Amino acid sequence: MPVKSLRQLLTGEDVIQLVIRLGLLALLIIWTFLIIRPFVPILAWSGVLAVAFYPAFSWVAKILGGRPKTAAAILTLITLGIVIGPATWLGISAVDGVRELAHQLGTGDLALQSAPEQLKSWPLVGPWLYELWDQAYNNIRAVVREVAPYLQPLAGPLLSLAGDAGLGTLQFLVSVFVAGFLFPHGPRLVGAGRSFLFRIVPEQSEHFLSLAGATIRAVAQGVIGVAIVQALLAGIGFKLAEVPSAGLLAFIVLLLSIVQIGAFLVLLPVIIWIWTAKDVTTALLLTVFFVLVGFIDTMLKPLVMGRGLTTPTIVIFVGVIGGTLAHGIVGLFIGPIILSVAWEIMMAWIRTEDQAEAGEG
Repeated sequence: MPVKSLRQLLTGEDVIQLVIRLGLLALLIIWTFLIIRPFVPILAWSGVLAVAFYPAFSWVAKILGGRPKTAAAILTLITLGIVIGPATWLGISAVDGVRELAHQLGTGDLALQSAPEQLKSWPLVGPWLYELWDQAYNNIRAVVREVAPYLQPLAGPLLSLAGDAGLGTLQFLVSVFVAGFLFPHGPRLVGAGRSFLFRIVPEQSEHFLSLAGATIRAVAQGVIGVAIVQALLAGIGFKLAEVPSAGLLAFIVLLLSIVQIGAFLVLLPVIIWIWTAKDVTTALLLTVFFVLVGFIDTMLKPLVMGRGLTTPTIVIFVGVIGGTLAHGIVGLFIGPIILSVAWEIMMAWIRTEDQAEAGEG
């Protein structure tokens, strides 16, 4: 009946005009998306940074006597100093490590660390550890020689990832600048987001908006932020200890921390290597440092996460992998954040629907 009434109300000319308008609107939307598509990772990451650091921006602006532009400039300079300084240094080291690994995979000659002779001098367990390490080294070398031809196809993607690191760093720098411009306009942007959500979910717009902001801060600060701090400190320790492929190991620490596996999977072998290659005093100091680095996520997460993160680890893991494949290095960080927000909103929507059905019942 409604379709018949619509046909009665619209003439043939009206229908043609409606189709043309809808076609032009669709063309405009598609064209707009094609234009902004290269900037989507930058816009997403700048939005994440703006939401994650907005409490800090508000605090700095209050300290400065209500000067939002000055506060935004200070936060931007601090972030750029961190990115251009230790983060860039660590990133270059990681890229070199990835390129070296890709070269070894391509040639089928993976370099492995043999058992150090110094291990034999350890009291009681030294000879036993040396023999165990030596047997494992010989067996692993045999296994590596067998599987090396199957690992060679990984060389191409690894080189591509290393080449994408430069573009990712540039995107991140641009995102920091854009986030700096977004800080002073935070209330108006929140109001626009609230109005947009109100048109979609009028009853839950305020709840979904606050949930999205809380999730972004929880993941950006408690997962991504802590992982970056942990990887930077681990990379500094690796460099001080002169560990081979220090940058690559620090990058692996970053990945393990983001997907909630933990850094000790890398730190424990490094600690064992240090005790075989360094003197007792140096090894002891570095061991204490790496143990503290390994527990830094346990110490920092309760302080920086405003709410308990309920997003399953598998969602964050898929966000890391999918984000990296879709947007390169920048996607490594924004992937888990965007997917976590989507997950939390979907779960909140499902709970709301269940509560509504229970109330009707």
